[in-house]
Amino acid sequence: MEYREFGRTGIRVSAMGFGCWEIGGGYGAVEADAFARAVQRALDLGVNCFDTAEAYGFGASERELARALGSRRQEAVVVTKFGIGYPDMPRMRDSSPARIAQSVEGSLEALGTDYIDVYLIHWPDLNTPFDVTMRALEDLVTQGKVRHVGVSNFRREQIEEAAATRPVEVVQCGWNLFDRRMGREILPYCAGNGIGVMGYGPLAYGMLTGTFSEEMEFSQDDWRAGRGNMGVINLTRTLFGPRYFVRNVRAVEELKGIAAGHGKTVAQLALRWATTHPAMSVALAGCRNSKEVEENVAALDLTLGEDDLAAIDAVFDRYGIETSPDTWVEDDEE
Repeated sequence: MEYREFGRTGIRVSAMGFGCWEIGGGYGAVEADAFARAVQRALDLGVNCFDTAEAYGFGASERELARALGSRRQEAVVVTKFGIGYPDMPRMRDSSPARIAQSVEGSLEALGTDYIDVYLIHWPDLNTPFDVTMRALEDLVTQGKVRHVGVSNFRREQIEEAAATRPVEVVQCGWNLFDRRMGREILPYCAGNGIGVMGYGPLAYGMLTGTFSEEMEFSQDDWRAGRGNMGVINLTRTLFGPRYFVRNVRAVEELKGIAAGHGKTVAQLALRWATTHPAMSVALAGCRNSKEVEENVAALDLTLGEDDLAAIDAVFDRYGIETSPDTWVEDDEE
C-alpha cells in the first residue's frame, strides 16, 4: 500500500481510501454483509482511511461502518462529517455549537467509538459565523472526542476565514477527471499550508467505472435517476443531465483504450489519475464488495507518464468537455 502524510496531522493515510456514502442509501441497494466483508478486505490490503457522515442515512452509514470494522477500529482512520441534512434549517445546514454537540454524540454512538479521528464541517453554514463553529470544534478536541478537524466543500476564502480562528487540518473536495476545478486554487492552497486533502468522487459517481451504456436507466432509489437533480451538487447535471450523458459515456469508452494499454480498467485509470496531484492525500472510492476493493487498490500499481496525461486530456478536448469551469459547484446566492 502507498501511504501519504495527512497534512500536518501526524497521520499517514493510504492513498486509496474507502468512501461509505453508498451504504447509507441513495445509490440503490447495497448489501450490508458484502459491505462488511469489503471493509475487512480493505484493512487486509492496507487501506486505513474510511470516510462517512451523519447525513449518509442519518447514522446508517456510520453504524454499518462500525459493524464492519468490528474489533479492528484501531487500524482505521475514521473521518465523519456533520452540518447538513436538517430539514428545519435554512438550506438544511446547521454548524452551530448546539448542533455540533448533538451531532458529535450521535456520531460517536453510531460509530461505536469514543473518539473521531477527523471531524469535518460537511458544507458551509452561512448563518453561523465560522469562528463560532471552529471554537466549538476546538472544544471537542480539548475534550478528546475529536482528534483533528477540517472542512468539506468550502471555497478557498471560506477555508481561510475558518482557519483564522483554529487551524483547518483537513479539506475534503470533489476531484475527478470530469471535475478539476479544485486544481486552480484549493489544492495549491492546501499544499502551501500543510493541509491534508481528501478527494471524493474520483469515479465521477460511477461515470468513470466504464459500466454505463448510452441507454441505461438508474433505479428510482438512486439519486442519479434524476440525471443530476441532487440539490446543491449542481455539477452533476453535466455528468448525468440529458444534454451530456451520452457524450460523457462515449468519452469514457475512449478512455478505456488508454487504460487497456496499461492492462488496467478505465476505473483504475481514473483512480490513479486522482492520486497524481501532489496535494492529494487520499482518493475516496466507494466499494460495494471485496472485489471492488481489490480492483481499486490495484490502481496504485499504475504509473501515468506525461504522454498518458496528455492522451487523457485530448479525449476531453475532442468531446468539448469542460473539466474546470469558472463557476463554483454551488451558488450560495441561490
